[in-house]
Amino acid sequence: MHKDIQAIDLMMGLPSNEDRMEWYNFMKPLLMDEESRAMMKMPAQFLFKDIPDTGVQDDYVSYVTDKMDAHGIEKAMVGFDEGSAVHQLAWKERPDRFFFDLPANANKGMEEVYRIKRLHKEYDIKAVSAFPSGISPQVPINDKKWYPIYAACVELGLPFVCCVGVPGPRLPLEPQKVELIDEVCWFFPELTFVMRHGGEPWEDMAVKLMLKYPNLYYSTSAFRPKHYPRAIIDYANTRGADKILYAGYFPMGLSLEQISGDMPNVPFKDHIWPKFLRENAIRVFNL
Repeated sequence: MHKDIQAIDLMMGLPSNEDRMEWYNFMKPLLMDEESRAMMKMPAQFLFKDIPDTGVQDDYVSYVTDKMDAHGIEKAMVGFDEGSAVHQLAWKERPDRFFFDLPANANKGMEEVYRIKRLHKEYDIKAVSAFPSGISPQVPINDKKWYPIYAACVELGLPFVCCVGVPGPRLPLEPQKVELIDEVCWFFPELTFVMRHGGEPWEDMAVKLMLKYPNLYYSTSAFRPKHYPRAIIDYANTRGADKILYAGYFPMGLSLEQISGDMPNVPFKDHIWPKFLRENAIRVFNL
């Protein structure tokens, strides 16, 4: 990714032989247009060129680690599925390369809190993640249904990693308005909250809130480096050196070749690179 820095990628997927469209079944009840219902390869494919084709592999864990080696990535965070044989294999055999966040659904109430605590204990889950516009029914970031989960994250010392901004799939954006984070960070000052998926078109609001709240961070998932918002680059180069973290989007929408090819042209100052690619992730995710 950059010279001799071994990067930590805060959003990667582990493919398998299953139909990749199955990854997105959870949002199907919310999709209204025929193109989205057909799913293509993924429900936001219109935003991405050349969705990576991982093909059929004998060993998907080795396939992904080889890709990581080729692009200077030491570790990657994967959304954990307890029922996935590939995830179980990665957890058992390659804890040196993979760690996990747990996608959460606030509609499940205390059942979800108990699940988070169990899987944190059994699998050393490092974060809880959320897609407020994608779960059905949708649950806005500041909805009180999330509050037991926020409290559990504080209790367990886990970051909450959340999609913010206009969602890529054709889903209502209201649950992910960046301004909604303000109430959460105010009420849960001990909660570490990490923004995912850009925050556009409210990236200036994202910066203002990061200035306001010490435990609010931004990760670059789902954006090719050539499309990183200017406000985020400027913030990283000034007061936000400790607040911006690298996250990719392989193989959901971006290839590591695309990301690595763009990365040298991102105008970060020299001292930002180790923080952005590695050091901030180690600190924020207790690695």
